[in-house]
Amino acid sequence: MIDFQTHPDRYRHWVLTPRGAVAHLTLAVDEQGGLVEGYELKMNSYDLGVDIELYDAVQRLRFEHPEVKTVVIDSAAERIFCAGANIRMLASSAHAHKVNFCKFTNETRNAIEDASEYSRQRYISAINGTAAGGGYELALATDYIILIDDGSSTVSLPEVPLLAVLPGTGGLTRLSDKRKVRRDLGDIFCTLEEGVGGQKAVDWRLVDEVVPGSKFTDQVALRALEFATASDRPDAAVGILLTPLERRIDKDSLHYSHLRIELNREQALATLTLKATEATAPQDLQQILALGDRFWPLALARQLDDALLHLRTNEASLGTLVFKTEGDLQRVYDYDRILAEFSDDWLVREICLYWKRTLKRIDVTSRSSFALVEQGSCFSGFLAELLFSVDRSYMLEGQREDDPRAAANIRLSSFNFGPLPMPNGLSRLQTRFLGEPDSLVNAQALIGADFDASAAQQAGLITEALDDIDWDDEIRMLIEARASFSPDALTGMEANLRFAGPETMESKIFGRLSAWQNWIFQRPNAVGEQGALKLYGSGKRPEYNPERV
Repeated sequence: MIDFQTHPDRYRHWVLTPRGAVAHLTLAVDEQGGLVEGYELKMNSYDLGVDIELYDAVQRLRFEHPEVKTVVIDSAAERIFCAGANIRMLASSAHAHKVNFCKFTNETRNAIEDASEYSRQRYISAINGTAAGGGYELALATDYIILIDDGSSTVSLPEVPLLAVLPGTGGLTRLSDKRKVRRDLGDIFCTLEEGVGGQKAVDWRLVDEVVPGSKFTDQVALRALEFATASDRPDAAVGILLTPLERRIDKDSLHYSHLRIELNREQALATLTLKATEATAPQDLQQILALGDRFWPLALARQLDDALLHLRTNEASLGTLVFKTEGDLQRVYDYDRILAEFSDDWLVREICLYWKRTLKRIDVTSRSSFALVEQGSCFSGFLAELLFSVDRSYMLEGQREDDPRAAANIRLSSFNFGPLPMPNGLSRLQTRFLGEPDSLVNAQALIGADFDASAAQQAGLITEALDDIDWDDEIRMLIEARASFSPDALTGMEANLRFAGPETMESKIFGRLSAWQNWIFQRPNAVGEQGALKLYGSGKRPEYNPERV
């Protein structure tokens, strides 16, 4: 089992050093610290284990270190920044692991950009040597890139000439959309094995600055302080500790304090039930800060995030996710209200941003997803976003005779109208009602009102309302039908339907990963016995099928 929980005390590949307004996140990869046996992580190359630590560090910098305004990513290796994803690891990995590895690294790079834009915690890459492939892609996710000018250090994306694959972590998209690199120069750059360094790297907009070795450390420090002065992060705030999650994993279930997951392997199904807290919502910031990571919205976000990663990575055959909720609808709405009221506070801001990122993880996960609104559900505000994240949602009309709980209702809040956007930059309801803007206006006018099954269907908030007579059979047939389809076809269909509306850099990255890289990772030119990934480092030239398809 691959576990996404870790702590700086257990890092094998990164050193996190916060010092006032500036923190250094230093890559020092343990060559023998690969996630599995069979390869060495030479030249600061990385596998999923390295990136799990990076993701953890980015999270902790946001929550545990509000005083940190600039993060410098650098390397402890001499003349090497990062050689990118480990090729031996990629060559020996199953197809699903390759794709999920790239997806997770993309999500982590997006989290860095999210921290820069919304948390005002800016990132600088201090490239003190070679930055190749995924190493340069890591730098591309930061706000500013400084390259040492020593006559040999370069940045490169050599995947096409060396490996017959694409840069797997958004490199091509960030070149064109973020760095604004010219198409012809980008074409040259992406077909050069050796990369580009010196002033040419600045002229081509591949980096922001080149600095001689004698001035490199001082210049990095100067830029870090310049970025820090422009940040609105609080100087004197005290962070909260992200303590280890309490989690029990059984053969057919996972249990957290606010989340229960039931695994039905025969139906290829995982049912996730998110539970509302019984504690009343805090009334002020002091109470929220005192609760720390036990504050229910934050605790639940962490648990859901961990569960989604676990299911994606360790339960690949469970192709359908069903989301349910349990608890008091008013209680959830009260937490919505308190989050909205204190949204300008640094900690509340981080909690809301965490929910945004976790919901996006559902958006880009290659699983069919449904939501069931039943008696005792509490789909309100940020939990109601689950209804608009999934591929379909169903709601029970009325009450079952043997269930004394109140009939199912849905309640909207301000969180459903902007604070938690999808990768396309729109809210989920904006995306849902792209062709009927009046429906969005009507829904927003009813913030705080309860929608029963009939009203929810009329308002377009659910796919269908079902009565108790049909409920069990309809849901069973839905699950069975889904399991009968080709997983490949479903992945493609869902990815095409989920992101209506404008294209963004983020949606482009995931779209190209889902389509192009997924396809290339299965082609013999890359992964065949005579393919580039298999022969890399052997001295043998790969054999390519010359046909363009």
